[in-house]
Amino acid sequence: MGGIACNKSVTNLPDNPFTNNTTTQKNTNTDINTWIHENMTAYYLWTDKMPAIAKTNTNSNPMDYFYSILYDYHTTDRFSWIDSSSTNLINQLNGINTVLGIRVTAFYTDDTKVNVALVISYVLKGSPAEKNGLKRGDIILSVDDQTITSSNYNSVLQNQTLKLGLGTYNNKVFSSTGKSVTVTKVELQTNPILQDTVINWSGKKVGYFAYLQFLTSFDDSLRAAFGRFKAKGINELVVDLRYNGGGYVSNSDLLTTLIVKDLASKVDKVMNKKMYNDAYTKEVIKQYGSAALVTNFKNEANNIGTLDRVFILTSTGTASASELIINNLKPFMNVILIGEHTYGKNVGSFTITDNAKRWNYGLQPITFKILNSLDQSDYGTVNGFLPDYALTDDILPYKLLGDPTETYLNKALSIIGPSAYKVNAISGFTSVSRANKVQSNSISDNPIQDKFDMFDKPLKRKN
Repeated sequence: MGGIACNKSVTNLPDNPFTNNTTTQKNTNTDINTWIHENMTAYYLWTDKMPAIAKTNTNSNPMDYFYSILYDYHTTDRFSWIDSSSTNLINQLNGINTVLGIRVTAFYTDDTKVNVALVISYVLKGSPAEKNGLKRGDIILSVDDQTITSSNYNSVLQNQTLKLGLGTYNNKVFSSTGKSVTVTKVELQTNPILQDTVINWSGKKVGYFAYLQFLTSFDDSLRAAFGRFKAKGINELVVDLRYNGGGYVSNSDLLTTLIVKDLASKVDKVMNKKMYNDAYTKEVIKQYGSAALVTNFKNEANNIGTLDRVFILTSTGTASASELIINNLKPFMNVILIGEHTYGKNVGSFTITDNAKRWNYGLQPITFKILNSLDQSDYGTVNGFLPDYALTDDILPYKLLGDPTETYLNKALSIIGPSAYKVNAISGFTSVSRANKVQSNSISDNPIQDKFDMFDKPLKRKN
């Protein structure tokens, strides 16, 4: 994500930023919960709203204890979480999960709203799903010979090996093809670049970039994609963040830098600012000075540099580091949002694990709020950023990402210019119709991927 730390990887944090705690403790709930409370007191954005440790039940299960000390959980703090395995937590934040490699959108198959079809929203590169020939727009009507219903659609993809019964959608009717594919999940490093292509449209070269997760391990791939855009001379850009629930602040800041107009005039000027709790803010300023609270623009050779505007495709799953892109860019260029309102998360977190390795819990509490260069950060509500052009992802059949006839991309292209459909579509126009979605958000074959987050690393003590 950027900011005051390089964010090349997630590392263990000290038990408390103000002390060097090396005391050996027993692995009891009281010990673990005391450690949780100490770290939350040090880092948590709303530390002044936490209960004193004496008023908490330190004998309770650590998973329950963590949530019991959060401030106004589910309302003010909708985001902090804990994992019983810090290894799993860190893998997830770095895009490593055990998956088939698909995200699906659930649709009712008829007006009774009983049976459900899962339509594939995207397929990860190199995944078992891709290797078995699955693609965006494919339809799943059964799993392990079990009909998908409104009661089980959220859980039917959880087994390790799955038999997927395939279907079609024609004339507003879902039908079985009688064919199936059996796929086994593997541990996979997510490649977050779903698609990058250049479309010739209305006399312009339009770059289309679909990005799934902000991962620092793909910084160079991100730069390379924009290097291709720059070499091809794009003069319009569409960034598809419909399925991007966040990631590293530094990678989000990098994408901001690659997009922003006239970067040379902005180098060393403010991109965004972080706000921490009072005690941690004082510690940061004491150790590093107030400049450490600010992220400035830096040179990037592959910055496009000439764009007056950028189109961003959004959904209710566009969250955290994705929303940060929008907020970062708004002071400097016209940001046109197409789709649904975003998730509404203007705060981020640190990953906290036990340096002494006494236990394996991983904490992901909210620790900072981010403001743009104009000190704006007013999207932290359940409505997030509102779209300039409202669309819902319910037009079937789905077209491939990057296809100029795909619903969201086509809306951006229609604003860019009233061009007739031309040469480099991936598929031609076909009859489409609106289907009845079960819920707004698409869902993953591994629910751990459905968390929305924006994270950074705290500064280490100098002494």
